[in-house]
Amino acid sequence: MKIVLSGFYGLGNTGDEAILKAIVDNLRAELDNPDITVFSLSPEQTAKEHGVKSVYRGWRHENKEKVKALREADLLISGGGGLLQDTYPTKFLFGPLPYYLLIVFLAKLCGTKVMFFSQGIGPVTSKWGKFLMRTFANMADFVTVRDQYSKDYLHSLGVKRPKTVVTADIVFAFKSDEDHVAYASLGLKGDERLVAVAPRPWFDHEDEYIEKLAWVLDELIEQRGVLPVFVPMEPPYDTNVSKKVMAKMKHADKTKLLGEAFTPNEFYNFIARTDLTIALRLHALIFAALSNVPHVGLSYDRKVESFLKRSGMWKHSFPLGDFTKEALLEDALYALDHQDEVKAMIEPNVDVLRKEAMRNVELLKENFVDKKR
Repeated sequence: MKIVLSGFYGLGNTGDEAILKAIVDNLRAELDNPDITVFSLSPEQTAKEHGVKSVYRGWRHENKEKVKALREADLLISGGGGLLQDTYPTKFLFGPLPYYLLIVFLAKLCGTKVMFFSQGIGPVTSKWGKFLMRTFANMADFVTVRDQYSKDYLHSLGVKRPKTVVTADIVFAFKSDEDHVAYASLGLKGDERLVAVAPRPWFDHEDEYIEKLAWVLDELIEQRGVLPVFVPMEPPYDTNVSKKVMAKMKHADKTKLLGEAFTPNEFYNFIARTDLTIALRLHALIFAALSNVPHVGLSYDRKVESFLKRSGMWKHSFPLGDFTKEALLEDALYALDHQDEVKAMIEPNVDVLRKEAMRNVELLKENFVDKKR
């Protein structure tokens, strides 16, 4: 089976690269020798890292190659991740929403089936964005979304033609390889209580949350002797925010900052060794949940809140623009001090999410492989 993958690939975002690894690994595990081509901004790097064919994703060049790949493909997988949104400005043919939907349109012109795969939908607020969704998203042959909110939102936009099934983020089916490269890079003694911190820039509340987070980390250092380690899931942006947090701290000398060159697998294995993860980044929180690490989230988007509700940790987490530093400290301390209780709560929830993530591949097989036989 020939499959083309379209997503936010080759741009250095750890979460999206984890999505790509999870999709490729699980397609290979479940299908008979799939022929995979990935549309990537860094096609040579993507091809090398994943052992796939790769074509430049943008419109500036390799358009004939994109058309050729789609003509030869049995299926276009659009996703996963939050591709269909216009948080960033959507112009006539620019921005993420027009790009991904035009790839869908191009696939249909080439006679190729389309599956939206483990996607998070929205927000789509512009008139042009809503028109594009009604017009082109309805061309998909099958849709899986990672939470109920995304399904409801998709229907509210008038995308009702394809069948839509709620599953889970495909990263819950992430297949890790054991390594300790990121951990070893810190030169630690081995007895530290580690807190992974995964911030990100955000438009409205960055300065406010940075000050609160810095205070909480100082208190965790003073009260529990932890070692906060900043994990830049999307460098250099997350690295810059991490440095801003450290600049506000009294005990910045008692923190560490991971390098930027680690793979999703290396970040995953580092987070698995921590006692607590505090994060805005969705996939840092998912890595923690997969490793049964207690996690506290600051939700800048409905996708983060939806995940935290499914993992069971929303009652210990907060909307980004609506929390006090004292409340965040209280919940972080609770997660640190009640490890066994918190892990026992997380584990069965994550087992469900892992099975739901695998349903993405099972539904692909049912709808695009078994029906061809």
